[in-house]
Amino acid sequence: MTTVIEQFALTEEESALLPTVEEVLEYAERGWYLSRRLFSDAELDTLQAATERYYAGERDRELPARPPHLASWKPSDGPVQRHNDYVHYEHAEIGRILRKPLLGAVAARLAQAAEVRLFQSTLIYKPPVPGEPSNVVPWHFDKHYWQTSTSQRMLTAFLPFHDCTEEMGTITMVDGSHRWEERPGGDDSTRHFAARDRSELEQLLHENAEFNGTEVRTVPVEIPRGHVSFHHCRTYHGSGPNRSAQPRRAVSLHLQDGSNRYRPFLRPDGSPVAYNHDAVVRRDANGRPDYADPEFCPVLWRSSR
Repeated sequence: MTTVIEQFALTEEESALLPTVEEVLEYAERGWYLSRRLFSDAELDTLQAATERYYAGERDRELPARPPHLASWKPSDGPVQRHNDYVHYEHAEIGRILRKPLLGAVAARLAQAAEVRLFQSTLIYKPPVPGEPSNVVPWHFDKHYWQTSTSQRMLTAFLPFHDCTEEMGTITMVDGSHRWEERPGGDDSTRHFAARDRSELEQLLHENAEFNGTEVRTVPVEIPRGHVSFHHCRTYHGSGPNRSAQPRRAVSLHLQDGSNRYRPFLRPDGSPVAYNHDAVVRRDANGRPDYADPEFCPVLWRSSR
């Protein structure tokens, strides 16, 4: 059998959009980065139209099993903040746009990795309802929910479909928090923020800052249309209410470097942690979930050097 190695390349114009050496160093210091323009108006128009069809029920394929903690908004859930996982898998056109090699190349440079694979994609819709409780995303960092992943270099790309302002409840970073050590205490950090009290998470953030001898410095990231915000998997972030007259539409793309693998992980009470992938991806030679399964975790970028 002949093994086909997929080739990835950028045009000269795309290469000019990659982070500079100075910007990579700043990402390493601050834990987040706002890109140049990576997506065109045409791509975003097509993406938004495809997501509207997705919300109306259009699917090209279904998940082979329902993971235990799947985010899967449906119209009957009402005008809350919508989250839908695996949109890159379920809808071909959405997946095609999200697998843009330039996006992977930017992530690879920030993570200083030769390969970047998609880990998860979540379609997000924050309705223009200032008082809607689900619109407020409390402080958290993504690695807490990826404890079954070996990598410490994973990162998230936040792609709005429009100019994303503080008024709309854009993503807000806690500057430099990815370099903090966590305050010990036996907290079960794997519990999703949606299932926790916001004041508890606020207190944990400030306790961790104090433990590291620093203060909480928050930076709302206003994102022009076509640009993408990236943040390290240990960077604390959250978002406020949408006070505008328009919905805030975006996709959150969780990304993994090529060395990431599954690992068993236990909660403080001794129970095993399971990530949604564990219910759907293929198994590796040792019978463990394969986080390199190309059906669910396709390669976005692989360096030829």
